[in-house]
Amino acid sequence: MISANDLRKGVTFVYDNDVYQVVDFQHVKPGKGAAFVRAKIRSVMGGGTKDVTFNPNDKFENAVISTKEMQYLYNDGTLYYFMDPETFEQLGLEYEAVEEAIMYVRENDTVTMKIYQGKPFNVEAPNFVELNVIETEPGIKGDTATNVTKPATVETGAVVQVPVFVNEGDTIKIDTRTGDYLSRV
Repeated sequence: MISANDLRKGVTFVYDNDVYQVVDFQHVKPGKGAAFVRAKIRSVMGGGTKDVTFNPNDKFENAVISTKEMQYLYNDGTLYYFMDPETFEQLGLEYEAVEEAIMYVRENDTVTMKIYQGKPFNVEAPNFVELNVIETEPGIKGDTATNVTKPATVETGAVVQVPVFVNEGDTIKIDTRTGDYLSRV
């Protein structure tokens, strides 16, 4: 069991018959009245967020989330298939579970899958990926003003803002947590 006083960013717990992860929290001690905990929580299974207020003495069941390294295989139009590299077992997930990660993942890349009670619910791409630029406007010679960017489409279909000196065929490093260009490789 976990009390509302113990809530911190990243903590997962069971509330209203669903599993939630704390996105942000604040312990409030007003001048008058009892203290309380204000938290922004995200549903692990559904993905929706909500703001809630708890009494510091409220108790919740702690939810244990496990992670597993999986290999992305292919997309058949409706499901995205992943394989466990140890058992070679394949698993198909719907777009909602993979939408944030799939734009940075190529076939045969390794991802981290989050699982609650044997049910996978989320896929995370590696923090940094190196992808080839397949389409971008050519840089204009002499346009060297600082922080000038242009959109570039990478091989997975993601569109990333890159500096003007990046050309088609270049390999770039991307931070998948923010979607930002880091460097040319």
